Amino acid sequence: MNAKNNNVDQLIEQYKTLPGGLLPLLHAIKHALGYIPESTVGSIAKGFNLSRAEVHGVISFYHDFNTQPVGHHRVQICRAEACQSMGSRQIESYAKQSLGIEYGETTSDGMVTLEPVYCLGNCACSPSIRINDDIYARVDKSRFDQLISELNMPELDKVEISS
Repeated sequence: MNAKNNNVDQLIEQYKTLPGGLLPLLHAIKHALGYIPESTVGSIAKGFNLSRAEVHGVISFYHDFNTQPVGHHRVQICRAEACQSMGSRQIESYAKQSLGIEYGETTSDGMVTLEPVYCLGNCACSPSIRINDDIYARVDKSRFDQLISELNMPELDKVEISS
């Protein structure tokens, strides 16, 4: 058994007796590994006396969880009808071209994973994208480039200068 599964088994033992412990367990696994490996679903199901389908259903329901490693930043492009009517297909095509990846892929530097999402609930301000936990409205090619370039900028420590 590899270290990854060992770690997950320890977490299962820690959370399986907690009421509603499945969600905290999934968050703990994501925090420890960066994702929830598909290979761990069986162990999780067994530990919580659930079916694999039930565990998979919870993982796939919440956008915070993924079964494959993702980049440092998740860029999601809305593909719902309102966003499509306002140009999300063009943003989608541009994003794939400018990042050099398809949906479900991560850039070679590990910074960005591109994903489709089906409605961000921001229809009045479409087309919309979500980067990590932030939603951006009326995104065009120029705004997309600006947002991506901001992801790659190191955060600077703010220094207060007193006179």
